[in-house]
Amino acid sequence: MIPMTGKHTWAIPEGYIPRESTGPEPELISHESLCVLNTTDEDATLEITVYFTDSDPIGPYETEVPANRTRHFRFNEFEDPEPVPKGEPFASVIESDIPVVCQHTRLDS
Repeated sequence: MIPMTGKHTWAIPEGYIPRESTGPEPELISHESLCVLNTTDEDATLEITVYFTDSDPIGPYETEVPANRTRHFRFNEFEDPEPVPKGEPFASVIESDIPVVCQHTRLDS
C-alpha cells in the first residue's frame, strides 16, 4: 500500500490558453491541463477556482478523482459555471477534501 501522498490545497500561479491552435484536433489542440494523483483508498472531491488579472474569479469547477487513480483535466474543457477564457493569463487554486498531488501542464500548438 502506498502511503497517503499530497496536500488539500494547491495553488498554480501560471496558466494561459491560446486563442488559436495549429495542430490537429483533438490531440494537438493547445491546452492547459491539471493532472491529479489520488493515492488514497477514498475518492477525492475537488473544487477548482480560476483567477485573472483584471476580472473576478470563476468557479468553482467541481470534479472527482477516484481512489488510487489519476485524472487529467483540460482547463479549456471546463464549462460549468462558465468556460475558461482563451487568450487571458490565469492562475488556479485546487482544493480537495483529501490529500492529492497536482501538476500543471501545457501544450501549445
